[in-house]
Amino acid sequence: MKLTTARDGHSYLVPFLLVTSLFFMWGFAHAILEVLNPHLKNLLGLNHTNAAWVQVATYAAYFLMAIPAGKIIQRWGYRSGVLTGLVLYGTGALLFLPICLLGANADNPAILYPAFIALLFIIGCGLTCLETSANPYVTVLGPKSSAEQRINLAQSLNGLGWICGPLVGGLFFFGDEAEGQMPSIASVATPYVIVGVFVLLAALGFKYSKLPEVEEEGKEFESMEGAGPDETFSLQPPTSTLFRSRIFVFGVISLFLYVAAQTGVNSNFVAYMGDNADMTRAEASLWLSFGGMGLFFVGRLVGSWLMGFVRADRLLLLYALGATVGSLVIVFFGGRLSIGAFFLVYLCESIMFPTIFSLALRGAEGNTKRASSYLIMTIVGGAVAPPLMGCIADTSSIAMAFLVPMVCYVFIGVYARMFSKKQL
Repeated sequence: MKLTTARDGHSYLVPFLLVTSLFFMWGFAHAILEVLNPHLKNLLGLNHTNAAWVQVATYAAYFLMAIPAGKIIQRWGYRSGVLTGLVLYGTGALLFLPICLLGANADNPAILYPAFIALLFIIGCGLTCLETSANPYVTVLGPKSSAEQRINLAQSLNGLGWICGPLVGGLFFFGDEAEGQMPSIASVATPYVIVGVFVLLAALGFKYSKLPEVEEEGKEFESMEGAGPDETFSLQPPTSTLFRSRIFVFGVISLFLYVAAQTGVNSNFVAYMGDNADMTRAEASLWLSFGGMGLFFVGRLVGSWLMGFVRADRLLLLYALGATVGSLVIVFFGGRLSIGAFFLVYLCESIMFPTIFSLALRGAEGNTKRASSYLIMTIVGGAVAPPLMGCIADTSSIAMAFLVPMVCYVFIGVYARMFSKKQL
């Protein structure tokens, strides 16, 4: 497979397949939040702004944990970063069980909301370690020229996780509601316990597997275990050189805005459909899973294929324009037309994260591991858009809140155009 074959003929296919499985895991973790948000909002009597803490807790972890995650990778290698992430993810998920058991016997389950937020923060720390490890790792598992194509292919499995998250979450969270019964706090625990067991089993699998450390030129070197901090650090140029690169700096801003837009759209999809398309929460979760996330998954597969013929920056510009148009329709039109607009947005969002990430790394000048930490920190954008859009929804309307992601897509288009001009 040419995508994972280095210039010296060494194949990284097996490590690529192993690490790609992680993309599904964090895709699922993020996607289930989009149905957990309206479920807790209904179950605990929260408003839009308070319910947004579901996203805030998870995405704020990226800002606080990204640098420590990067240090773990620099000191002990990608494999240690993966193991740390899986253990945090699995532990946080399993702890939902005792919290929900306490809530089942509480007179006011809403008092446990801060505990849910704390567990989501722990899971977010685990996801930070996974993304900080896996995203840059797949970009160096083969020729530099196919880095964008390789990361988009890996992120396609992430898209599959985004399909399964709302589907599985919706079945557990809204199952009682669909049958005319009152939802219970216990419904929150079941999917998280299942996921927690699966993730910890995966951690065992990775513990006994060998992931090679790869230099950006494609040369394999000895494991970093036992290397001193100064030895590992000396492989990288000074951090200041990163911020002299406009491609990297604007890539950081673009990635922040993309995650803000994506999280804002996802977290408000169910609420928008209830207000503007006359859907129940259970119906909206199915539309989100099979329609929105299905197109998100297909878009990544198609995008990865198209990058074999069209430059990644030009494709990113086209997708940014499509997402901007879709957002305008969502703001000013309702009903069935808005469903089609959401589908257009999800299709166009599909390639944005991996493409921006990889393009920004081109401006990192060989400083991939440290640059990756800064790029992963931008996922804190997901903690900004939901409360901002929640405030707009509480004071104006849920439709007007979608002006926030529209502005984000415009900036991403400007970044893509700037990159294109630099390549001319």
